[in-house]
Amino acid sequence: MPIRIISGTYKGRRITAPKNLPIRPTTDRAKEALFNILNNYFYMAELKVLDLFTGSGSIAYEFASRGCSDIQAVDQNYPVIKFVKQTAEKFSFPIKTIKKDSLKFLEKTTDTYDIIFADPPYNLDETVQQKMIETVFERALLRPEGYFILEHKEQLRFDQNSHFDFSKKYGMTVFSFFK
Repeated sequence: MPIRIISGTYKGRRITAPKNLPIRPTTDRAKEALFNILNNYFYMAELKVLDLFTGSGSIAYEFASRGCSDIQAVDQNYPVIKFVKQTAEKFSFPIKTIKKDSLKFLEKTTDTYDIIFADPPYNLDETVQQKMIETVFERALLRPEGYFILEHKEQLRFDQNSHFDFSKKYGMTVFSFFK
């Protein structure tokens, strides 16, 4: 499954993930729209980013290509983490890979981030996704002006959450932003 880097130093570069990985990469259209939003809020080189349920690593690679120098990619699947680590090494991307359940990682980490991006499997129970949002804010894992961004299917709505800021829909993908 080819993954294309949209912009930055490695713009246009294609990375091919093994067919057996349990991944659903963010579409190019949605990824481009997401980064257009982020470019209005942040200077990429100064960000500390956490990519939960990293899957193919597509979002982490995009941050790295755009100059972000502090990226953590978390996934519980060993072959996924191995692939992301090998890809990061191949391109000298500053991505630290962590093999761990994403929710458990949030419950244990002591780091804070400018952006926490989560792209859980679309069949992940909504209550687990709500728990992720709560954990990020209860544990104060975002830096001032930071965002928690949840990618989810269009049938889910999180606008009742007190930290909800806005959402954007691209095809069947929705990005909900919390601060």
